[in-house]
Amino acid sequence: MSAADDGTGPRGRGAPAGESVLNALPLPVLTIGGDDRILHCNHAAESFFDHSARLMMRRRLRDIIPFASPINALVAEVRRRRSSVSEYRVELAQPRSGLERSVDVFATSLGDDGDVVLMLQERTIADKMNRQLTHRGAARSMVALGAMLAHEIKNPLAGIRGAAQLLEQSGAEDDRVLTRLICDESDRIVRIVERMELFGDERPVERGAVNVHGVLDQVKRSAQSGFARHIRFVETYDPSLPPVLGNRDQLIQVILNLVKNAAEAIGGDTVEGEITLSTAFRTGLRLQVPGSRERVSLPIEVAVRDNGPGITAELLPDLFDPFVTTKAQGSGLGLALVAKIVGDHGGIVECDPAPRRTTFRILLPMSSARDGREATVEA
Repeated sequence: MSAADDGTGPRGRGAPAGESVLNALPLPVLTIGGDDRILHCNHAAESFFDHSARLMMRRRLRDIIPFASPINALVAEVRRRRSSVSEYRVELAQPRSGLERSVDVFATSLGDDGDVVLMLQERTIADKMNRQLTHRGAARSMVALGAMLAHEIKNPLAGIRGAAQLLEQSGAEDDRVLTRLICDESDRIVRIVERMELFGDERPVERGAVNVHGVLDQVKRSAQSGFARHIRFVETYDPSLPPVLGNRDQLIQVILNLVKNAAEAIGGDTVEGEITLSTAFRTGLRLQVPGSRERVSLPIEVAVRDNGPGITAELLPDLFDPFVTTKAQGSGLGLALVAKIVGDHGGIVECDPAPRRTTFRILLPMSSARDGREATVEA
């Protein structure tokens, strides 16, 4: 009997064709028996629940999904109606990791034995896409504003600062305090304007294969010798990670900004401050390039996590917008610039807020030579 006749194929190496199809799906799929035992799970489900298939199939649904979760009621409803049921934006807490995710749930009956097929779609991916478009729109609005401010403000400020310096030379001691204040505040405004000018820089940037671990190591050394010398760093890297398609200097700027924000969130007086730098290879996420039908894969994940107090829910929707900050002396341009640079790289940046484990996650495209050869990596 041929492979086509017995339902197996070369890709599955003898596995049933249906199982190969399920494993190819990027969405978690579970088959739940009538006694709530897990009968089957695909590769995406293993990754989603952070369990191997062998371990999952020794457990019941309640072992991986909290008892009070609406998903349990959904499965019971499917068995009662013997039809398909869907529910959107279900909050799913995972007992093992402690993380909470928003998912769309699709369930359907499988025969008369009470078996149910359960498919999950994580909402955060779709939400990240929508928010990333908003971040890019905000960055584009800063381009024109930055160019206008550079032209209209920097020149008059130079005149004001020069006049204040002349007054300082001939003024009384009390007046010198005021003239020094004028100079300092003028310099501060110039620094803000110069940072905004970066938004208007539309010159093409040379990009190539970049070893993201080299970027993280340089950022870590810089941080530990300065603003984060009191903080412990934890590194969780995927050693087999392929190179990123990007600009090394700009990626250093992005990661350094996120690490500095993490250090400031932890605070200078914290004894047990900790920043975790991690990398991972994620499959299944593709982003459409604006203005074309081309879709770019974003498999490389770089994350910066801190154990600071976290970010308020009110601030989160506008976190990457310009001038949004909780710092007394902050300009609110750092994260907006991060969003612009990551967007220029064709990637996504998002924040997963949680007290003592706030995570900024960047998804980037992988670099590969056009002829399929291994790209030359810039360390």
